[in-house]
Amino acid sequence: MKRMTGKERMMTALTCGVPDRVPVAPDFSCMIPCKLTGKPFWDVLLYQNPPLWKAYIDACDTYGTEAWAMTGTIPYKTASPIHYRHRVEPQGERLLQHTVMETPAGNLTTTETFFKDEASTITEKMIKDLKEDFPKLRHLYSDITSYDMSCLKEQREALGERGLLGVGVGTPGLQIFMVYFEGNLEAATYAMYDEPELFYELCDLFERQQNRLVEICCSEKVESILTGGSGSVTLQSPEIWKQLSFPAIKKQTKMCREAGVISGIHSCGKESYIVKTCAEESDLNYINPLEIPPMGDCQLKECKEIAKGRLALMGNLHTTDIMLLGSTDDVRLACLRAMLDAGLDGGFVLSTGDQCGRDTPAENILEMVRTAEEFGYYPLNVDKISCEIERLEKKKKDRKL
Repeated sequence: MKRMTGKERMMTALTCGVPDRVPVAPDFSCMIPCKLTGKPFWDVLLYQNPPLWKAYIDACDTYGTEAWAMTGTIPYKTASPIHYRHRVEPQGERLLQHTVMETPAGNLTTTETFFKDEASTITEKMIKDLKEDFPKLRHLYSDITSYDMSCLKEQREALGERGLLGVGVGTPGLQIFMVYFEGNLEAATYAMYDEPELFYELCDLFERQQNRLVEICCSEKVESILTGGSGSVTLQSPEIWKQLSFPAIKKQTKMCREAGVISGIHSCGKESYIVKTCAEESDLNYINPLEIPPMGDCQLKECKEIAKGRLALMGNLHTTDIMLLGSTDDVRLACLRAMLDAGLDGGFVLSTGDQCGRDTPAENILEMVRTAEEFGYYPLNVDKISCEIERLEKKKKDRKL
């Protein structure tokens, strides 16, 4: 088979095809790229110097991985004019960015805290009281009237053939709204039960705007979209996810399938229920990160059986025990097991659980690539892989004696 580019390899695997070899795309979408710049994290995440998407591409070049670049950006304007005012406040070893969103019905305010060597976090949420803030939210989630493809074009040109470029879209649900409610998950949950009419109208407004973004991606022939949301059935029950989030997923993945756009779901934490539901009832192409217990509830072999060739898998080396604290032998062993469990007939990207830690050893990321280059070309040599697994397991056992 002709050697594929990173883009060809990823697109083939994530549509359940058989590429030339197993793609390698560990999830290091934030902290590791920021660290590799040698700059304070706020330079990247706040001041866009360089922008995170550029730092991520550089990190992929550093380690030789395929790119899973889900930071594609399509700025848009809404029917209601929204004016954003930002003010940065230094506070010791952190920077606070205060944002005022001026809507025709009044202001919404947020604060995001940026750290020197950690990822940022939103420390003041925009919804303080759903009933009081709802008229403003109607404007925030009004119809998209225009959009700008220039940023995505720049990102696409910079990425080239390294891998897959995607645009993130959302689905309604507590896993999303906890980021918007002051008081986090608890406040969003109370709002769902105390103000059901407003809460479900918020869901409808949010879904309509996000579905329109998917329509734009489809009409502009964007390569892929990433939907879902972290913690989809960890921060809410499977039943609530099925009620609030899944209808949007069905619509979005159907639009993508009809337009030839690859659709994926990222949902850290528990995910086996989503694998089964999406494989049986949606047009989804792939799912990640398929975290193992105790972080999640997924085993690759079981997920492969559930997916039944209808859903590609991307995962799932443990980001702490294996990637951060493990040896290169541990990484190699985990990669080989993952390829046997989920990669024999394609439809698999060798990756990690959610977000590799900032201090993940470079050698462990490089070992993922080395293992795929040595053992990951199709058709996979099961005997060769099995012999190497046996050797590594024996070496591990002897070391403990």
